[in-house]
Amino acid sequence: MAFLHGDLHEDVYMKLPKGLQYSNPKLVCKLTRSLYGLKQVLAGNDLDEIQAVKIFLDDKFKIKDLGILKFFIGMEVARNKTSIALYQRKYALDLITDCGLLGAKPASTPMEYTTSLSMDSGSPLPDATMYRRLVGRLLYLTNTIPDLSYLVGCLSQFMDSPTDAHLTAAYRILRYLKQSPATGLFFSSNNSFTLSGYTDSDWGACKDTRKFISGYCFFLGNTLISWKSKKQATVLRSFSEAEYRVLANGTCELIWLLKLLKEFDIHPPLPVDIFCDNNSTIYIASSPVFHERTKHVEVDCHVVRNKFKEEISNLRHIVSSD
Repeated sequence: MAFLHGDLHEDVYMKLPKGLQYSNPKLVCKLTRSLYGLKQVLAGNDLDEIQAVKIFLDDKFKIKDLGILKFFIGMEVARNKTSIALYQRKYALDLITDCGLLGAKPASTPMEYTTSLSMDSGSPLPDATMYRRLVGRLLYLTNTIPDLSYLVGCLSQFMDSPTDAHLTAAYRILRYLKQSPATGLFFSSNNSFTLSGYTDSDWGACKDTRKFISGYCFFLGNTLISWKSKKQATVLRSFSEAEYRVLANGTCELIWLLKLLKEFDIHPPLPVDIFCDNNSTIYIASSPVFHERTKHVEVDCHVVRNKFKEEISNLRHIVSSD
């Protein structure tokens, strides 16, 4: 994403690198895009060790220490003794300004939940370049604003032939951001190490293909640390099957998170609660019998059930807000 927005506003010239030659040796290269150096972030709880690493790297590569992290590839970091906030306020405001919506009325939600988009919604745009660029920039915002993941994923399906209805939906996201551009992730030092997860699916949500959309998120204490929203590649015959496949994906993510936290010497209490709003899905996971109606999801059953039996995960029912 950095190279898409790295236009230079001044004349910069460079020598040709080794191995690259032109037929005319008098030619000079003029850059039209910025060249980005390698930027790395050091994190840890041992300042002496961090300083030793910086000295070693500087001896080998001649690095420049920019001090405490405040801004990194479009993300802003605010911190004090008890917490860290990660957000993209400047990036969001620049995006809103570039689209001419700085004076637009803010929206209370990122999308209109009473309507759904399809390939036939609205009239085709005469030039799809602006839409594609806008959605690409919105994708980067999902790194710190998880509630945009579902809608931006939906808008990404119409890159080949976007319509004015799709563009209006993208603009609504910008009006939603306008009311609170500094929305982001918050990490507290007083947080607990209790891990919990939530899974859900939107069965047959895609009006064009009737494929289902899956989603899950995991919290460490009160802090969101992992989330995903994705349209799956298959069409399923039942709502329970869709819910179960999402639960299996969430269980795999849980296994990965536990391994990652173990590398940081963090050991969340087990079993980890995974919340689901479908009782039949929980019954399938806890039942030792495979039925005729569940044999097509047998592999997913084993994934979820084994972790349930090993007391790594604990399935709990949650009432849907729908």
